[in-house]
Amino acid sequence: MGSATTVKVSKGTLQELEKLRDKLGAPSLDQAIRTLIKRHRHDVLREAFGSDRGRVGHFTEEDRGEDR
Repeated sequence: MGSATTVKVSKGTLQELEKLRDKLGAPSLDQAIRTLIKRHRHDVLREAFGSDRGRVGHFTEEDRGEDR
């Protein structure tokens, strides 16, 4: 792990992070937090790029709009 810093959290938040760490099977709190950040980014991208999922079908030759 490169450089490190200290983050002040309440005891309740620490307990929740430790539960999440165990649930995720992460070896450390740092890795658990990184996993949560990665999942959040993935969800944001899926939401942004999947907004028409299920509403748009496959293109056909007629969809090309060219005179053939």
